[in-house]
Amino acid sequence: MNTKELLKKVRKIEIKTRRLSDHIFGGEYHSTFKGRGMTFSEVRQYQFGDDVRNIDWNVTARYNEPFVKVFEEERELTMMLMVDVSGSELFGTTNQFKKEIITEISATLAFSALQNNDKAGLILFSDEVELFIPPKKGKSHVLRIIRELLEFRPKSNRTNLSEALKFLSSVMKKKAIVFVLSDFIAEDYEKTLKISGNKHDLTGIRVYDHREEEIPNLGMVQIQDAETGKYQLVNTQSKSVRRAYGSYYRERVDYFSDTFKKSGCGVISCRVDESYVKKLLGYFKRRG
Repeated sequence: MNTKELLKKVRKIEIKTRRLSDHIFGGEYHSTFKGRGMTFSEVRQYQFGDDVRNIDWNVTARYNEPFVKVFEEERELTMMLMVDVSGSELFGTTNQFKKEIITEISATLAFSALQNNDKAGLILFSDEVELFIPPKKGKSHVLRIIRELLEFRPKSNRTNLSEALKFLSSVMKKKAIVFVLSDFIAEDYEKTLKISGNKHDLTGIRVYDHREEEIPNLGMVQIQDAETGKYQLVNTQSKSVRRAYGSYYRERVDYFSDTFKKSGCGVISCRVDESYVKKLLGYFKRRG
């Protein structure tokens, strides 16, 4: 993709997603996430009616009279977008690849953060962390995030969500709003998700294609694994083969849903031919 084409694509996504974040999501995002955190401001003398739980015992002992800690609402938030760039995202049978929908959702969320004067950052991951853009404010920063989402070519096609979550914990010391965008055909991330979910306000956005849910009956078909690159002949006429695939797929989806909910994280599932606008709005309203 040459520079001219890339800028054209960035502009197209900016126009579409900025309109959504300005007119639809801005307020919802604001009311859902603003004021969740309280940060320490100062200490002052105790006044009648103050919550005794806020007494600062160290200062009280020093001055021999009660002092309380004063907290204020955190005005600024940090949003981290964690985006799966493994091979399975380059799949789509309707209008768009999963990767394209993920880019649009990410851009909409990043512009919502921009509108609220919050920082936005990006982690692109496969079975390793491929790219990390530290959180910053400003339109040019958001446009850089969109550019990377469009143009970035990963070194690996495989997925390891657990590694990406470990990296998140190591770089984000303060509480952040985290959106993980993937098809979640992954396993063994329960432990690391629990740790990240305790520290951050985390939501998993599963983007999938309806053709992934089951294998159609097409006879003998040569299939390529998007993540390993291996080819295999599969007899799709066999009911047991189709059943085994269907049950494996449902297991992965259930694992995603159950693991995220158990860890206190939010869950959104969005099919590529569905409106992600409705899905996100519904989620924000339920939480708000």
